[in-house]
Amino acid sequence: MTTEVTLPPTSASPTARQVWTRARGIALALVLLAAAAVAIAVIRSDARHGELDPRSADPYGSRAVAELLADRGVDTRVVTTLDEATAATGPDTTLLVAVPDLLTGPQQSRLHSATTGSGGRTVLVAAGSASVERLAPGVTADPATSFGSTLSPGCDLPAARRAGTADLGGIRYTTIHLTADECYPSERLATLLRIPAPSGDGDTVLLGAPDILLNDRLDEHGNASLALQLLGSRPHLVWYLPSLADASAASEEGERGFFDLLPSGWLWGTLQLFIAAALAALWRARRLGPLVPEKLPVAIRASETVEGRARLYRKANARDRAATALRSTTRTRLAPLVGIPVSQAHAPEALLPALSAHLRGDGQSLHTLLFGPPPGDDAALIQLADHLDALEREVRRP
Repeated sequence: MTTEVTLPPTSASPTARQVWTRARGIALALVLLAAAAVAIAVIRSDARHGELDPRSADPYGSRAVAELLADRGVDTRVVTTLDEATAATGPDTTLLVAVPDLLTGPQQSRLHSATTGSGGRTVLVAAGSASVERLAPGVTADPATSFGSTLSPGCDLPAARRAGTADLGGIRYTTIHLTADECYPSERLATLLRIPAPSGDGDTVLLGAPDILLNDRLDEHGNASLALQLLGSRPHLVWYLPSLADASAASEEGERGFFDLLPSGWLWGTLQLFIAAALAALWRARRLGPLVPEKLPVAIRASETVEGRARLYRKANARDRAATALRSTTRTRLAPLVGIPVSQAHAPEALLPALSAHLRGDGQSLHTLLFGPPPGDDAALIQLADHLDALEREVRRP
């Protein structure tokens, strides 16, 4: 009857606590990432979808004013390119530019040339300093904008006096045109400005804020009345929604490279990321205190290690290093046996006399064996190992 002996496993399997210790950092990062994603989704859940779009029924859309204008015989057409907008200008048309600041400088100049002398009305919604100088020369946008509020007309413009109070504010304007109507002042600066054309019946209207055109604000105060009067003075309304995909922007400004499409602060952001990565690398590379021993994933037998190292020596044909290792180890073991400190085990003048006295042998042969030249071939190396073993056995013999 034979009994099988079960050897202990050589693989050190990690425990559940070790797995949790290693993975808790990654788990915490994933939880924080998920929480950030949820927070961003909640914050952006009220994003203004379809803002100032006459086809949108969202709170920030403008479908309500377009429907009211349609009931009064004004047709509304949405255009998204500069070519369509300039082609639609005329004495019977009101051109509304939703976001003038999105237009490039050449686009703004071209649009102004098309509207000047057309005899129609141009309505610029929240035109800032980036566009007002080209689209309405002689007008300056004040850099300190006001918050949206209910303002009184404060001017003689018939449309404003009939509408009464309205939700305006935002960008405030000053002008050098003496015939301009400056309405709905906020801190003495106009938030609605009408500039008559030098010749003809056309004019340009600047709105500091789009609130009177939005679906959720149209029924408040005199917003609807003011919006209908400003946009319904002509039978046709062209609603221009500038688009970044407009081919005229690229053709007039020239082809832009990859770096031109990046935000203005990308360079500083990238620099900050590099600094953060360098600090993280320094933090992780710095060791505080002594090294902590870790369990090897696999226990390797000493004989396997010796055999593997020997094979490496043989593959590299390094008989000199193998012989040096064998002689050094033998000298280290022999020194205490003959009363020599280990620190002097590799000094021939200290080790050899003691060995000769102990063995009463030939000192020259011992010198050749322990400190001689490297063997010339593998057979000589094996013979050297056998002689070293025999010498050690001889010294250890009582």
